[in-house]
Amino acid sequence: MTKMKAWILAARPKTLTASVLPIVATTGMVYGLRHEVQWWIVAFALLSSFCIQIGTNFVNDAMDFKKGADKEGRLGPMRVTQQGHFTFKQVMLMATAFFALAMAFGVPLVVHGGMPIVIIGLASVAMGYAYTSGPLPLAYHGLGDLFVIIFFGLVAVGGFHYLLTGEFNMDAVVLGLQIGFLNTILIAINNLRDIDGDREVNKKTLAVRLGKTGGRTWIGFLCIAPFLMGYYWLNKHLWYVYGAPLIAFPLGLSVAKKIFRNEPGVIYNKFLAQSAAYGLLFSILIAIGFQIR
Repeated sequence: MTKMKAWILAARPKTLTASVLPIVATTGMVYGLRHEVQWWIVAFALLSSFCIQIGTNFVNDAMDFKKGADKEGRLGPMRVTQQGHFTFKQVMLMATAFFALAMAFGVPLVVHGGMPIVIIGLASVAMGYAYTSGPLPLAYHGLGDLFVIIFFGLVAVGGFHYLLTGEFNMDAVVLGLQIGFLNTILIAINNLRDIDGDREVNKKTLAVRLGKTGGRTWIGFLCIAPFLMGYYWLNKHLWYVYGAPLIAFPLGLSVAKKIFRNEPGVIYNKFLAQSAAYGLLFSILIAIGFQIR
């Protein structure tokens, strides 16, 4: 395997939809509600978001190896540190490089948005490190799911909405929760797949804390929660904003059913890909819904 291919695999490209969902959905909402969209903001926000997620993935790769969570026979995709393609130091340096890139891409956004964007940017980078590193690694204490809901949902949508409109409002909060729930499906499936191995090394993910039945129930909830939150749009008489994403619901229901019908194992990797497609389809459809409201 070439070094370039190993780095690409370590970035976990199949998970990067988590960075796309907030941008697609929020742009659709802002444009559909007749606000002006400055497309350079969209581009820089997407690049910065990509870099933060890739940096977080690299930290996760290195720290899980260091803490013994990644061992021979792991069920998930290849980890480059555990496989010996790169050293712990090399992967952490690459993570730092991507966080630095995220901050560089964020400079024009800070100039445009001011102190709120500074706070959001610094917090996002800090929490990217804290996901599996530091004195209280979030993923090792059952807080990983909450991290995703907040930073790949509420913060991502709310911050981006502020950049485009100059305001925070309840529309951004509701959309942020919808996107946050969708993105959390990825980590919830990942953690349920690895539940036995994580329990052995005392990695207390939410799946480990809830058990297999609780973990499955949590994933089922995450699959339907965006539609429960969607009643907010119905209350505002935005019928298509609620209705258009319903086209994606069968895919989400299918993912939930497969999780309940299959024991955690390698097959869950297929469900990860399907859940990523579900989230992306939902975000595109809700963006379209805002256009035809």
